[in-house]
Amino acid sequence: MDSRLKPFIDKALSRRTFLAGAGSVAAVGLMAGCSNDGTTTGGGGGGGGGTGAYTDLDILNFALNLEYLEAQFYLYAATGKGLTAANTMAPTGYTGTYTMGTVTPGNSAMVAGTTTAQQQIINEIAAEEQNHVQFLRSALGAAAVPMPSIDLSFFGPLALALTPAVASFNPYASFDAFLIGAFIFEDVGVTAYAGAAPLISAAGVTSGFLNYAAGILAVEAYHAAYIRTALTARAISMGATSPTSSVYPYVGIANQVEALRASLTVGNSGAPGSGNTGNTGAAGSSGSVEVALNVPQSPTQASAIVAADSVHAIGFARNVNQVHHIVYGSPTVGVAKGGFFPNGTNSIFSTTTA
Repeated sequence: MDSRLKPFIDKALSRRTFLAGAGSVAAVGLMAGCSNDGTTTGGGGGGGGGTGAYTDLDILNFALNLEYLEAQFYLYAATGKGLTAANTMAPTGYTGTYTMGTVTPGNSAMVAGTTTAQQQIINEIAAEEQNHVQFLRSALGAAAVPMPSIDLSFFGPLALALTPAVASFNPYASFDAFLIGAFIFEDVGVTAYAGAAPLISAAGVTSGFLNYAAGILAVEAYHAAYIRTALTARAISMGATSPTSSVYPYVGIANQVEALRASLTVGNSGAPGSGNTGNTGAAGSSGSVEVALNVPQSPTQASAIVAADSVHAIGFARNVNQVHHIVYGSPTVGVAKGGFFPNGTNSIFSTTTA
């Protein structure tokens, strides 16, 4: 058995976001001197370590780590190749040793059997995720961290951890499988942007950082909404009457992914303002977890195409610890690497503290 499966099959898993954001070059220039944005007890990673203050630049660099991952996944799906050297090389003025990670592609390839329209959708998302990498690297300039090592073969162990297990899952095998691969990332990205908002400094807000972060959040939300809508629409078109219908099993698989993500995070993922934001690991007072997909059958049946809490229709938020638990594939407090990031992220938040 692959040792990476062990965190998933621990029956005592407790309910455990990728925070992300973006800013303009001018905004980052203002934020570079802000060292008292907040505190974190996270450590490790190429972006620094130990207990101390984090800056808006640290938030940007954490975002960059996750954008590297998303861009690699989507570019392989669109072109059969990952990011070019121009998107990963050391930025001008970078000081210190620049150690760029490697990519373990696994089954990565252009998605098989797509229609022209489906390929165009994959191409658009890939281009936008690549643009996010380019934008963040440009904004950070010499402060941009290297791409960490990325393991896209982790989709296999992840699939085996689902209940019931999905054997030999390959997100590049078909368009439907690709939708599941995208579902793994997109909901996490959206909740992370929501979790990032309270961490932005006053200087960052004044300089426009929050506006740029909101702009990237919107794009990630469009991606997530398309993935959720496509899964549900394809289920309906094939005559499925429930998420677990055998005529289209992918909605059920997506819901297994959602449940697995929830099992890996410390504290429930709550709506903004629920107390579940920041780097505290505190559970949201709403007691809510991410909403599973549904196959609506009537105008009065509640639909869960949109990932929002059922009371206020507000999107969920995750903190940096919760996101690392998910991308590392482990609920263990103190975990510093694993899953999609075999050597950890290049971030001061890389080691989970809750």
